[in-house]
Amino acid sequence: MFRSNTPYPTDTVAVPGGRDLLFCVQLDDVFRCILHYVILLICDSKYSALIIEEYIKNYIPKKRNVSKLNYFQQPQDVKESDFCKFLEKYGRHSFLAPSQVQPSFSAFYRAGDPILIYFDSSSVLSTLRQPVKMGASGLCVDGNPAGFLDSKSTSCTRIFANLSKSCITDPALDAASYYRDFTVLKVPINDNIVQSMKVNVTAVAPPGAPHMRDNTCNNVVSEVIYEIEFSGTHGIQSVSVRFKVSNISENSGSSLQQRFTLHFWTRTLSHTLPRSGNPGYITEAPLLIANSGATQHMSILRSEGDGSCSQFLRHTVQFGRNMRTGCKLSLSPILEESNCSYIQQKLYKAFQGMNRAEDLAITGSAHSTQAEEWTTILIQKCSVQAVNCTSCCMVPVTLEIQILWTKVGLLSNPQAQILGARYFYQCHPLKLLSTSRVPLTTVVTFTDMTEWPEPPRGQPQMHWKLPFDIFFPFKVALNLERSYRGDLAGYFLLILIMSSILCF
Repeated sequence: MFRSNTPYPTDTVAVPGGRDLLFCVQLDDVFRCILHYVILLICDSKYSALIIEEYIKNYIPKKRNVSKLNYFQQPQDVKESDFCKFLEKYGRHSFLAPSQVQPSFSAFYRAGDPILIYFDSSSVLSTLRQPVKMGASGLCVDGNPAGFLDSKSTSCTRIFANLSKSCITDPALDAASYYRDFTVLKVPINDNIVQSMKVNVTAVAPPGAPHMRDNTCNNVVSEVIYEIEFSGTHGIQSVSVRFKVSNISENSGSSLQQRFTLHFWTRTLSHTLPRSGNPGYITEAPLLIANSGATQHMSILRSEGDGSCSQFLRHTVQFGRNMRTGCKLSLSPILEESNCSYIQQKLYKAFQGMNRAEDLAITGSAHSTQAEEWTTILIQKCSVQAVNCTSCCMVPVTLEIQILWTKVGLLSNPQAQILGARYFYQCHPLKLLSTSRVPLTTVVTFTDMTEWPEPPRGQPQMHWKLPFDIFFPFKVALNLERSYRGDLAGYFLLILIMSSILCF
């Protein structure tokens, strides 16, 4: 009989001889008639009386104090420090929503992390938003958070049932809602937000508030461009925003197409760029350029969806890949002759981008501190004066990036390196007071200047093949078109064969 099979509390009694004996007792009636309820589980009957006497004397008095088995255990003392612990341990489902736990942030932004913003007036912590389109209709969803180091452009559509009301009350149409009353946090933090951790958003030429006039909503934001400077683990350093505005008429269906762009850039990126080869360039790896010691990727103009030139997003130039891009750059509708120099500088800056290239890495593993691993980019600009045009301005409209490269090293493991590069601008006279958008074109060409070594021997000839059959010498002798008079070995072999035949 096992303990788990007994219907009553069970005890093991040690008897002389070293054996443990198991028996069951009904405690409630043990004193009334103990002999009727004691079951002896022994094989030797001579120990029966001894066991019963020992049990009655030592165990029965102790088992009488079992009233605690019929009661709940004494509850634990609940203190304030232990309340949440007990609630979590014994708690069950509730109609109340669980309390929101304050999220914990890392010491610095990581790629893809949401960018935190702080509203001083209400002491509210939130995230910077980049609206995206949803579904086939492309309607705007404003809850999408902007990701750190995620430079991209999104577009969506807004439809207005009551334009006259939305023009004044909808914050998505007002430029001030994209930079006013909040600051951007340098690094993610959720407590003790000090002034040194806040970065103000600077608006470049902010437009006025939208307003209705003649059934038209004026100064409506059609494009928002954030430019965010960061510095590694030190976080965000500066934030600026630019706007493009348009007008919406109630007769046009009361809809608006908006575009939102985020561009991240840094002044100290040289230590974060991966190699483009080791040592030679790898095909389609980005070209490395340097400007005042800072290493960047070479880039060219990139067009938006409407064909206009993007101010921040650019195509990366890849080694060995010829490219051609085109876009239109918007200028002021009214130009004066005194603005010719300003227009030229604006177009040159648009071609070069924010990071102007001065030197180009010769190999894909070039270090910014090794001057011999870099070559200076030759730049050929346009002349200032136009030919046969007194009211024209000579401006660059095409940039051709010409790159000369070669293969060096072993034939079995060639390494590609750049010999030189040139920025060649092609210019065109621009008539003032008549042009608002200038078409710009960028072309990238790679020219291979590899000089292969001379072969170790001349080109192989047909008669250099060894004879694989016995009739080869006869074919050689009878083939007049393939005369092998200079091959003495062939003739000598033929003479030996003919002599052996005549001798037999």
